[in-house]
Amino acid sequence: MTKNSKRIVKALDGIDRKKLYGLSEAVKLVQERATAKFDETIEIAMNLGVDPRHSDQMVRGVANLPNGTGRDVRVAVFAKDAKADEAKSAGADLVGAEELVEQVQKGEINFDRCIATPDMMPLVGRLGKVLGPRGLMPNPKVGTVTMDVAAAVKSSKGGAVEFRVEKAGIIHAGVGKASFDGKAIEENIRAFADAVIKAKPSGVKGNFLKRIAVTSTMGPGVKVDLTSLSAD
Repeated sequence: MTKNSKRIVKALDGIDRKKLYGLSEAVKLVQERATAKFDETIEIAMNLGVDPRHSDQMVRGVANLPNGTGRDVRVAVFAKDAKADEAKSAGADLVGAEELVEQVQKGEINFDRCIATPDMMPLVGRLGKVLGPRGLMPNPKVGTVTMDVAAAVKSSKGGAVEFRVEKAGIIHAGVGKASFDGKAIEENIRAFADAVIKAKPSGVKGNFLKRIAVTSTMGPGVKVDLTSLSAD
């Protein structure tokens, strides 16, 4: 059995791996152990009672974090004419049509989120094999195929986080930075969990939300008591 490093052993000190902690305490424990030389991301992992192999149990959507993610999100918008101007005015990093498609086809993907107007989707559809595996393909279900490109850009820049359940029924997402105020992280986690719960497929029976844990980029995970998510 591989031994944990001294850093991990020190980080685990004071954490009961079997205990369910209230959200406030869990966030505090994670922040105290985020001691890397960079501003670690605070992450959430949610185990859901779904089987994503069934199309009626796929969980995906977007959560708007009230305190942002702490990341500088680069946004690309596929649009023309007036809509392209709107996207630029809203702060989009890349805006274009055919020329932007050519860039992506060459492997130049200098963005973290992709938005498109509906009329551009036949063109953007050619990029499915490139953008799809990276989770960047625009989709109307998460608000990235829209005529309101300005609102979509501002949302993406301001803290919108897309989520999609993985094969094992788990959703992972970054919900802030270790440097955030603890209350801000708690608010983001509650907003994220609420968005996931609202995305519950109608065909899912039994417990939808099974387990939640929070961690930092380099730190240990801390299990969260689900009842504490609804606390004031």
